[in-house]
Amino acid sequence: MATWTNKTAQAVLLEMFNAAIKSADPHAALMDALPEKPKGRCIVVGAGKASAAMAAALEAAWPDVALSGVVVTRYGHAVPTRQIRIIEAAHPVSDSMSEVASMLILESVKNLTPDDLVIALISGGGSALMALPRTGITLADKQAVNKALLRSGATIQEMNAVRKHFSDIKGGRLALAALPAKVVTLVISDVPGDNPEDIASGPTVPDSSTLEQVRVILSRYHIDLPEHVSRVLCERRATVSAADIQADVRMIATPSKALQSAAAIAERMGITPLILGDALEGESAQLGIMMAGIARSVKHHGLPVKTPAVLLSGGETTVTIGKGSAKRGGRNTEFLLSLANTLAGEEQIWAMAGDSDGIDGTEDAAGAFVCPDSLFRAREREINAKQMLDEHDSYTFFAMLNDLIKTGPTLTNVNDIRAILIV
Repeated sequence: MATWTNKTAQAVLLEMFNAAIKSADPHAALMDALPEKPKGRCIVVGAGKASAAMAAALEAAWPDVALSGVVVTRYGHAVPTRQIRIIEAAHPVSDSMSEVASMLILESVKNLTPDDLVIALISGGGSALMALPRTGITLADKQAVNKALLRSGATIQEMNAVRKHFSDIKGGRLALAALPAKVVTLVISDVPGDNPEDIASGPTVPDSSTLEQVRVILSRYHIDLPEHVSRVLCERRATVSAADIQADVRMIATPSKALQSAAAIAERMGITPLILGDALEGESAQLGIMMAGIARSVKHHGLPVKTPAVLLSGGETTVTIGKGSAKRGGRNTEFLLSLANTLAGEEQIWAMAGDSDGIDGTEDAAGAFVCPDSLFRAREREINAKQMLDEHDSYTFFAMLNDLIKTGPTLTNVNDIRAILIV
């Protein structure tokens, strides 16, 4: 492009983002991963932000198969289905419907035979949406621990290790309940590394986590448990192992495929893509500082790639709130505000970051754009970008600049997509 403006750069970045989301469309992704149709019954269960769309896709793919079962998704993410029951529940902190859905899911897989087939539709967000506390632990107990984990800066792997040991459905226990039926799990991954144990806390796969690991995680993040919860946690129980269940797991969409789709759009436009990885973790603000350095190297030195170029990355960063207060933000807008502060108005660099499910944290935006003049426009409005970053108020910053990206629920989830355009 001869002339780059905010409008043209944002359009290019948004096209890449949309291509990444489209690559994870359940209707397209599910078709090639379906198992053989069963001799007996076919029970469909599932949990996650994409699970309802996956259920609708399965019904469309198998119109001649009698299906039944229960799937739970986030409020606002349900789609019409004919045979499979869709329940909506809360995310990222479970509510009573999360518990109800879990009980109904377990009820649906009772009394099955070896001729029956259970198809589990699993995607990101399923851990909060499908919450069934262990006996002796209440939903309020789980909510309190989950809130503490979310504020602590713990990784998704650490959070889900803890969640499994507080649950009667996670960590393979759903598959155990479905025996002797065959269980096939179709997964849309949203976690770094695509480990099925970490996606929705692995309800249909063996659990390799240990109670000792859980204790280390709780200690590391200074999370204190009520005495009765600690007592239950100390009551050792066998984890579900590979000897207990046969896990047939099929990844139908991943962050890596999403980034490759975004890269293909860049190449078509004559922009050189550089995929930095689909599993970047760490503090959102620190990643913003690091990415700003790489972008400057590309602009000034042509390293590690010559312009025009786009730096693509995925994964799930964290925002550590601690015991302090926070305003409105998400990990993507926090990353972008840190990036903007570090770039300090560097010309010819634009960026976007967004959650592929359409919701960054708990807000109504997927993410936002950063432009070379973002800080200039903020100063014109007497907005203190550094103070808003310190206060974790990144959503408000980009809302005031009218630079939020609002897609609504996308009905899929392959985690965050970040793109930095250098021309």
